[in-house]
Amino acid sequence: MIGGLDLSTEPNDVADILLDLARRETKTYSVQIARSLANEMRAVTRLHKEPVKSAGFRVLRAPDIPSVLIELGYVTNVQDVKSLTSDAWRGRMADAMVRSIDTFFTTRMAGSGQRSGRN
Repeated sequence: MIGGLDLSTEPNDVADILLDLARRETKTYSVQIARSLANEMRAVTRLHKEPVKSAGFRVLRAPDIPSVLIELGYVTNVQDVKSLTSDAWRGRMADAMVRSIDTFFTTRMAGSGQRSGRN
């Protein structure tokens, strides 16, 4: 199953093509989400000079589910620990992530001209 479609009933070459197309689309969406998150997060905290990177972690490789991994700091860095233990900082980061994710999905849903009622 990929994207709700059972590929086991398709010929192998057709299934391979559909799987490849899904992977490409998913990778594109993942990059778009990552860039959007970085832009929103940049407004509330200092980021690495190249905040969007890629990796082959298994949890990031689903062929049909866009995914990102967010690293907010290191417990070995005193300033990062200060931020990570701050309720206010965590709240700003969470708000930035929610705005980014909400914008991403709102612009891709039917009737996207209608914003959700969430703040």
